[in-house]
Amino acid sequence: MQRREFLAGAVSATVMSASVLADSPPRQSAASSAPPPQQKLAPMAVGLIIQPANGAEAAIAKVHDLGMTNCFFSLDGYLGKFSKPLAQELSGLLEKYNVVATAAEVVRPEPLIWDFLHGPSTIGLVPRATRAARTDALKQTSDFAALLGIPRIQTHCGFIPEDPANALYEETVLAIRELAQHCAANGQMFLMETGQETPTTMARALKDVDQPNLGVGLDTANLILYGKANPVDAVDIIGAHVRSIHAKDGKWPTDPMKLGEEVLIGTGFVDFEKVFSKLHRLGYTGAVTIERETSGPQQLADVRAEKLHLEKILTQVLALQS
Repeated sequence: MQRREFLAGAVSATVMSASVLADSPPRQSAASSAPPPQQKLAPMAVGLIIQPANGAEAAIAKVHDLGMTNCFFSLDGYLGKFSKPLAQELSGLLEKYNVVATAAEVVRPEPLIWDFLHGPSTIGLVPRATRAARTDALKQTSDFAALLGIPRIQTHCGFIPEDPANALYEETVLAIRELAQHCAANGQMFLMETGQETPTTMARALKDVDQPNLGVGLDTANLILYGKANPVDAVDIIGAHVRSIHAKDGKWPTDPMKLGEEVLIGTGFVDFEKVFSKLHRLGYTGAVTIERETSGPQQLADVRAEKLHLEKILTQVLALQS
């Protein structure tokens, strides 16, 4: 599976209300000059995950050319290269193409093995061997994103133990709290991306971390790919905390060593109409970001088709509940 990227730096926490952090652009932080203002997006506007390190202008221009207003930055390719000139370059490109970056994510440094055999010991903040480096990378990402006015930082926290008495559970909770506090100091939310843990375990972690700017990045397919939950049911457990959506489809795992298959939206097991309807009733108005884990011309063709599919569903959902 192709995945995304993360960074970090350090700052102490300030207390902010969840509603302000969810709806407002970040304030100026110690790491930034005044960030550019965030333009207003239409409710549940469809966007795209991009990796600007692979060619920033082409990636952002693609979002615009696809008729989208927003993107989600996967920044792993920029780890170790964050700077104010880079932030100014990206900010200029976002302004040029009239695109809003809604969130930024990193998952590195490696090793990262996206399966059931090695995933628990290599993914996220749970593994002790890489926790400090990933915490640092995410803090750097938060500081860099603050220069761009990006209000959300997201990552996979990993296979958080189901057993809250497991020592790794408490250690992970403390690491998430540290990152949430760092993001709060930059006026940002910190989002836990769904996937490796059950929704119930994520809900427990949200409660135990106990930070007003902590939320959920709902990846609709990951819950299926990891065999953890039906995303429709997951919304009943963690839906009130969702602050971003990765629109992705998938099939359940059939090999106990391998994740399920990510597929074209509309050909997997995600019921997007039910997911979007439940989230809209809960008050979610943020972006719906397409993530298609292919590459090249086929990815572009798939994204075009997925955009039309999602917009048709969203038009019906928003009309019925307006």
